[in-house]
Amino acid sequence: MSADSVFSLHRFSIAFGNTTVVDNLSLEIRRGETLALVGESGSGKSVSALGAMGLLPESASVIGERRLSDVDLSRLTARDWQGVRGNQVGFIFQEPMTSLNPLHTIVKQIGETLRLHQGLSGRAARERVRELLVQVKLPRPDELLDAWPHQLSGGQRQRVMIAMAIANSPRLLIADEPTTALDVTVQQDILALLAELRETHGMAMLFITHDLNLVRRHADRVCVLYRGREQETGPVSDVFQRPRSAYTRTLLDAEPQGRPSDFPVNAPPLLEARQLKVAYERPKRLFSRRRPPFVAVQPMDLQLHCGETLGIVGESGSGKTTLAMALLRLTGSSGEIVFDGTRIDDLAGNALRKKRGDFQVVFQDPFGSLSPRMPVADIVSEGLRFHQPELDAGEVGRRVAKALQEVGLPADCTARYPHEFSGGQRQRIAVARALILEPQLLVLDEPTSALDRTVQKQLVELLRDVQARRGLSYLFISHDLAVVRAMAHRIIVLKDGAVVEQGDCEQVLHAPRSEYTRALVDAAGLNG
Repeated sequence: MSADSVFSLHRFSIAFGNTTVVDNLSLEIRRGETLALVGESGSGKSVSALGAMGLLPESASVIGERRLSDVDLSRLTARDWQGVRGNQVGFIFQEPMTSLNPLHTIVKQIGETLRLHQGLSGRAARERVRELLVQVKLPRPDELLDAWPHQLSGGQRQRVMIAMAIANSPRLLIADEPTTALDVTVQQDILALLAELRETHGMAMLFITHDLNLVRRHADRVCVLYRGREQETGPVSDVFQRPRSAYTRTLLDAEPQGRPSDFPVNAPPLLEARQLKVAYERPKRLFSRRRPPFVAVQPMDLQLHCGETLGIVGESGSGKTTLAMALLRLTGSSGEIVFDGTRIDDLAGNALRKKRGDFQVVFQDPFGSLSPRMPVADIVSEGLRFHQPELDAGEVGRRVAKALQEVGLPADCTARYPHEFSGGQRQRIAVARALILEPQLLVLDEPTSALDRTVQKQLVELLRDVQARRGLSYLFISHDLAVVRAMAHRIIVLKDGAVVEQGDCEQVLHAPRSEYTRALVDAAGLNG
């Protein structure tokens, strides 16, 4: 171990029962260095970090050497760990909604770590929290201090997690997919911020990601994992330009490519919105006048044809998900919504429930949308059993197996629970649950955000194939413009709830008219 080593693993292994998930891993991160840990979903990236920091359940068998500078982490007591986690080691977890307490405001959650490790409270803590929110580029920091997690977009929640992780200037920052829920422009801001903090404080960073473009631009060294085994480790330039492992070459070649199949020119509209608007009443404070409503989606018209994919892009908080939820009647709105020739904005009760089988959604956070108390078979078949109760158990089982096969999961996983899967595998379960009803419209809210590039490519090809065979329409929400380009026929660009520009996907991405769209394209690296 070198003198400036901050964190190291040597012959480190993790097993659950007779199943070894990390096998003989050795790595070292030095002061001021970023080591990227990459590999497919389920390769052992996240579980390695959790095991090293003593965050796995007692059923896990963890062996091997793990050190934080000169401290042997395997010898720490529960009390010792309290002074390490959140103080000397900061965490940015992959799924912010499951990491933030839904019952506490943002200022209270970030302030808790300041109180525990720095003794800050009251006005001093509140001001420090505000500074952190500004650091991570959150808009309207004064308003967000007293906001609740459910009031923030996915990207905003992720930035709150980053603020919490860097609050105590840790020696080691473990960033597990820190930009998963962020649009491409904010990705650059956040990673530039983390690089600045790393240089200023001499912080070491373990950067867990599936995005090799981010690794190329922001990491010093890279360690490639496959099924828990190290494939190769070295400087990023060496590994990317001269990969020794066939698996590494596969990762480097994986990129969503191609275009969706053409849909009929005379295809009828499936979904239409006229003057659709979403506004939220602000809470009234004592002895003060009620403020005007917050308009999340400005009045807009929208049309989606049968067999067409409409991409919705924009920064976090621009109204992408809110627009989709309004179209599905999952959030309040004004204006007309017409689905397959029927007005659904005025449907309610049984009439609306019967219609819901025709449009399904895959949410951004797969762990939050999957019941932790239900096995995969029940999760995937729940909607089918509700909408088609006449099916017998045998037929339901066959359809579940077929849906899982379509998304690349084995049929024998039906008895397992969500926590037993990686983030990418959970997202595929969510896709299977949506497809099993054979809907006319599928709303995909960041469906590839939790997936590594190889699985993204497979999922894109799967969705395009399903669309071509079934004539499905997709409303595709994503901050990943490379995936949008491979999936969408048309594209709508949103900013602050308003349409900045729209049109043919290729035309908008290759010749954007607005400065805002041009910034998104440049940050995604699609302009070269």
